[in-house]
Amino acid sequence: MGKFKLSALMLAMFATCNALAAAESDAPNTVKKPQLEEDLEVIEVRGFSRSLIQSLNQKRFTDTVSEQLSADDLGALPDVSMADALTRLPGISAVRTGGQAAEINIRGMSGGFVFSTLNGREQVSTSGSRSIEFDQYPSELISSAAVYKSPKASLIEGGVAGTVELQTASPLNNDQQHKFVVNARGMYNDRASEVNDATEFGDRISFSYQGKYLDDTLGVALGYARLFQPSVATQFIGQAYNDHKDVDGVANDTNGPEVKPENEYISEGFELQHLGGEETRNGYMAAIEWVPVDNFKLKGDVFLSRFDTESFARGLRVKLGGPTATYTNAQLEGNSVVGASVNRTSKGYTRVEILNDDNQDFDEVDSYGVNADWQVTERLNVNVDVSLSRAKSNFRNGLLWALVAEDATAQEPVLDKNVSINYQLNGLNLPDVGFNQAAAFSDIDRVMVSKYGIYPYQNEDEVKAYRLDFKYELDNSWFSSVEFGARYSDREYSNNRSVFEYGNDGDFSATEPPLRLTNDMVNVVDWEGKFSYFPSYLAIDVDKALNAWFPEGAPTPVTTWGNADGVVDPQGYTTNYSWTMLQSGSVYEEVLSAYAMLNINTEIGTMPVLGNIGIRRVDTDQSATILENVNGDLALGAQNITDSIGIINQNYLPNVLGTTYTDYLPSLNLNFQLTDNTQLRFAAAKVMSRPPINRLAGDASAQADETTGKINGSSTNNPFLKPFYADQYDISYEHYFDESDGALVIAGFYKNIDSFIDTIAIEGFDFKGNGFNVPDYIENPVSGEQVATTNGTYTTAVNNANGGYIRGIELAYTQVLSFLPAPFDGLGFNGSYSYTESEVESITSLGGETVTQGLPGLSKNVLNGTIFYSLDNFETRLNVRYRSDFVSEQVAINEQVVNFDAETVVDFQTSYQFTDSFGMLLQVNNLTDEPTQSYFGNENITGTTQYFGRQVYLGFTYSH
Repeated sequence: MGKFKLSALMLAMFATCNALAAAESDAPNTVKKPQLEEDLEVIEVRGFSRSLIQSLNQKRFTDTVSEQLSADDLGALPDVSMADALTRLPGISAVRTGGQAAEINIRGMSGGFVFSTLNGREQVSTSGSRSIEFDQYPSELISSAAVYKSPKASLIEGGVAGTVELQTASPLNNDQQHKFVVNARGMYNDRASEVNDATEFGDRISFSYQGKYLDDTLGVALGYARLFQPSVATQFIGQAYNDHKDVDGVANDTNGPEVKPENEYISEGFELQHLGGEETRNGYMAAIEWVPVDNFKLKGDVFLSRFDTESFARGLRVKLGGPTATYTNAQLEGNSVVGASVNRTSKGYTRVEILNDDNQDFDEVDSYGVNADWQVTERLNVNVDVSLSRAKSNFRNGLLWALVAEDATAQEPVLDKNVSINYQLNGLNLPDVGFNQAAAFSDIDRVMVSKYGIYPYQNEDEVKAYRLDFKYELDNSWFSSVEFGARYSDREYSNNRSVFEYGNDGDFSATEPPLRLTNDMVNVVDWEGKFSYFPSYLAIDVDKALNAWFPEGAPTPVTTWGNADGVVDPQGYTTNYSWTMLQSGSVYEEVLSAYAMLNINTEIGTMPVLGNIGIRRVDTDQSATILENVNGDLALGAQNITDSIGIINQNYLPNVLGTTYTDYLPSLNLNFQLTDNTQLRFAAAKVMSRPPINRLAGDASAQADETTGKINGSSTNNPFLKPFYADQYDISYEHYFDESDGALVIAGFYKNIDSFIDTIAIEGFDFKGNGFNVPDYIENPVSGEQVATTNGTYTTAVNNANGGYIRGIELAYTQVLSFLPAPFDGLGFNGSYSYTESEVESITSLGGETVTQGLPGLSKNVLNGTIFYSLDNFETRLNVRYRSDFVSEQVAINEQVVNFDAETVVDFQTSYQFTDSFGMLLQVNNLTDEPTQSYFGNENITGTTQYFGRQVYLGFTYSH
């Protein structure tokens, strides 16, 4: 139906195109041009100053509230990825993962609210959500970037926080006939020496070429960028407070209604880890432009990224044992235990695991596009664009557990259950820890491998899009042109989970016995630096251990549902793994949008006014596969679902559920030219961000009570989720200095968010009306009577009504001090400050007691400053980025949204240009080795403390 609508709309637009072209023959030939383009003054500067001025000029002459990032040449941006580059812009901050920026936040909103395009085309992600991972995009292959903080009708919808537009090269726009750039840098991480087997050195290499041929009618651009770098960290991870126990014998009336008054909240445990590994990213870019005649241009471009990560995590995982453990000398923060002596009991599971995890992540991003631009007449322009964006992620989490035996040399080894753990959290500092088994952690006569598990997670995301745009120049005292067009996109997302487990992580299994370690399989690892007081442990060579445990001819890893009710399992497994199928599925999304926009070019008195006003209509048809648990009832449609090795589950009904909706998104952008160098912008718009695409797929169950007939159900996700909506307003005062050597910008913004996704219980839910296959009657198994069913409670993710405002101010100042006498005329400063606040809050109980926390991604204060200096061929700069505390997902633990402490990241760079073509560069990222630190609602309840080390780059650039 969507494709039929699109075809009809395109035919109507082509008819309009012909009518406009015919009408033009009687129209005057004079077209009013925007005054700003006529006033553009180009000042010739070089290096970092030139990039700043170029970015300011682009910001100055855009028709929306935006930030611009520009490079002198393709391959000239020095940052590791576009995430690092974008965080230098006002109002933008990053969440560091593995020591480098991956997700960006705009104006206090997390990556899920950021829409991203490449060459104007929607990009999908390897993250399993809509938030793209910007570290997939090498800065060497991006020629410019823009962050649109206010939308216009012609922009693709999707960004409540903003839209990030990345651009690759347009070779016919290059100033030179041929341009060739080579970058080569070596890399060193100064913390790698603390991690056993970690890689210390890496490299970055890139090549790019742009050329013009056939009298500048054919342009070619090619680029390749390779990054090989160590992935290193040393960390402490506190785990969530997911249980309770009376640890002090004192009643406490502040507990929630579901917790007995005498109980305190206790943590699952904590981990002490060394992380190491290697990251390899290969990026490829190609573009070809052809202008066979003056009024027609055809361009095709390709961008590919392959990001492979092989990493390990080694150390100690402490399981405190829950309510079955004995707690003495408990230390409380509120009603949460932050320190105690914990001992294992006969029925408990308190233990210390020696962990040796082996992770692999293979990510692919592909983007293809063809664009045709036809200047039909002097006034009418037609643009057609066809694109494909595709992402694949194949993540394999491999875990190797080892436990302490009383005697690993015994013929039938027994787990050492004499376990005592002492710990005391110290807030954002590292904790005090002590173990009665500490000496055994590094002794092969005590430690045995007890379990191995593999947990693959694969997802694919693909969007095909077709776009048709028209622009017609007007002879009007108010409007310079009208733009209108349509876009159709078809997106499919799928994920697939599987699992293999052998052994037991809590004890030694008799049927799957533990592995005795030998000296050639292990190394004794000591902690260093701030972590040096932690006990040594055995680092196990996973491959050697597995080869000994699973010799040739032994059973190979398999995926299994397990042995549960309704499962036909010829393999005889005893664990239910049905979650692997319940968490697998597909999402389908078709979007048809159309827009109309008038570009404003007029005067109020003698003051020029530019801008645009328009509206965008968006029709969305979304659906997702689910498995409804109907307990094997064939009358309700239960089907046999078979996994890859023939195990059959009979409990579920496969189904596809979804919804359709239509949105109207008006927008207004005005730019008042107060003076030649000063302008005032105002923008207002309704904006939307669709829910994370993985939140649309999920399991759903609906079951009627056999006695009462009441139907209750639940789902982790929800295929009926609607977008986030917001009404937003922007105002910006911009003053550009004479001689184009800087600018002062003061901006304010206000967003009124309608709703956020939350998990709630819906009473009286209409199951049948919402597509669930539920019976009208159910038979009471005792009386045999037919009981009429009634609607009960459905617990699911929904768009709740608890929205609220986000508001803030932004200050940005850039100054090239060219008026100073030599040699100080090469000094300059670029800085910005953002203050953001919001009334939006959520609640968390990860730290035990339920407390409120802020909007994910929001730092009240974000500060970014760069001091730079150039003298002849020498250039240096120091960049400082500060963000106050914020809320985001816990490092290394998915779906735990916690508080992160404030952080200050310092980067340094210096370079020298020996000739016009050849230069050297030294770069140090994270100069002060700033850690990432998080906590559970209260700073004294430690989350993660993670140190990444400094990354030092040394290399050269050659351009010709």
